[in-house]
Amino acid sequence: MKQFILFFTLLLLLTSADAKKRKVKIVTSKGTIVVLLSDKTPKHRDNFIKLVKQHFYDSILFHRVIKDFMIQAGDPDTKKSVPEKRYGEGGLNYTIPAEFDTSLFHKRGVLAAARDNNPAKASSSCQFYIVQGKKYTDSSLDVVEVKRLGGRKIPPYQREVYKTIGGAPHLDQNYTIFGEVIKGMDVVDLIANSQRDQYDRPKEDIRIIKMRLKKKFLFF
Repeated sequence: MKQFILFFTLLLLLTSADAKKRKVKIVTSKGTIVVLLSDKTPKHRDNFIKLVKQHFYDSILFHRVIKDFMIQAGDPDTKKSVPEKRYGEGGLNYTIPAEFDTSLFHKRGVLAAARDNNPAKASSSCQFYIVQGKKYTDSSLDVVEVKRLGGRKIPPYQREVYKTIGGAPHLDQNYTIFGEVIKGMDVVDLIANSQRDQYDRPKEDIRIIKMRLKKKFLFF
């Protein structure tokens, strides 16, 4: 009996821990990307989960892609796309308060919320981007600190990541990060390297076919 109680308690702990690690499968016309949502930015995590459950992102385009920088999607207006039209203004009737955490930085593969130029840096209700990024040198990171981060120093361990893996350090503490890619960075690269027009919209429509929460089941 004691062994059963111990096992059941352990099972509950494992289930609870797993529930906090939300994985989302993003099935695109170029392949599948899997992201893990962060518990350090719960408002953004929960909003994204809500929209995924509502199938909000199904059929939405990646409307803005920039090689060595990022891919962006989430504008609901793109569900009925018009050729050569510029997108990026669509959204829902609310914003999400900024949630900055110094341990979250714009390394290659992070998932973050887009926003307009509002002074509070509140995030779009639905638009997001995934960083493809590029590698930096110490001298180029020094320039980023002075010209883009207002003199804020990039921690040494984050510098090392930007030098070896890459990212977009100039966005740190300006846009909320709420997850990262754990599978499918080759798909992100493929999308980011697409031919694009003067508005950075891919010349070939790249669509999110569907988004779904990945559920992990425990069997005993």
